[in-house]
Amino acid sequence: MKNLKTLLILVMTLSVITFQSCQDNDDKTARIQLKLVDAPGDYLEVNVEIVDVQYNINEGEAGWQSFSMPEGGYPEQVDLTELISGTSLMLTDDIIPAGMLKQIRLVLGENNTVLIEGDENQEPELKHLDTPSALQSGLKLNLNEKLEPGFTYAFVLDWNVQESVVEAGSTGMYNLKPVIKATAEARSGSVQGNVAEVIDEVQTAMENVVVEIYSGEVMVAETLTDANGDFLIQGLEEGAYQLKINQEGYTDYMEEINVTVGEVTSLSETIILTLVP
Repeated sequence: MKNLKTLLILVMTLSVITFQSCQDNDDKTARIQLKLVDAPGDYLEVNVEIVDVQYNINEGEAGWQSFSMPEGGYPEQVDLTELISGTSLMLTDDIIPAGMLKQIRLVLGENNTVLIEGDENQEPELKHLDTPSALQSGLKLNLNEKLEPGFTYAFVLDWNVQESVVEAGSTGMYNLKPVIKATAEARSGSVQGNVAEVIDEVQTAMENVVVEIYSGEVMVAETLTDANGDFLIQGLEEGAYQLKINQEGYTDYMEEINVTVGEVTSLSETIILTLVP
């Protein structure tokens, strides 16, 4: 393993929208919040090492500056599979100079791992996630959005674990190729609900049920239910969708839903799944 830390730089193109005034009403600064969530995957754990979160308000490499460090400092080890059902990680909540925000980037270290479920009678196996050399220089995407002074800008960064972990052929090795969807919170809405089944006439919460959101034939978001059967899907554009659950051994479920910007659509009744006869 190289002595020098391998860095992976992810730069997300975001659409920015103002939705509330900063408390200090400073005429020279704006407030930025970045919330990290996860779309589910077929892994027990996906651990990534975050070593810095940066922004760029100028042209070129000289313009990069770091957001304030989290309370525990860097590096910060994060299990992405825990960021479901409304659980998120606040990457930053910082005040930065107002004006043109060129870019934002997430810097990862090399201590990234995936825990894979073993075959029958075998223990789960922890694998190192390699970073391909082609990505070591990072993905750089322009932001080029003007931050108005005295306002807050919040974004949801949805990390798709399933698409981000790639098996390297038959080598038994795994590569990390992050896939992240970034959405301005004030330009999107959310859907929340609860999933259960009836066992011996008792309504019982169902954990780890995959809940999918479709727009026509295209799946646009998904998540897992938690131990209480609850789920929350964030970062949806306004519009009509289909909520689908295709749980093995149970009858398929589908419900039409509408999402409104800035609101959480709460399903009025618990979704009850029934066993296939």
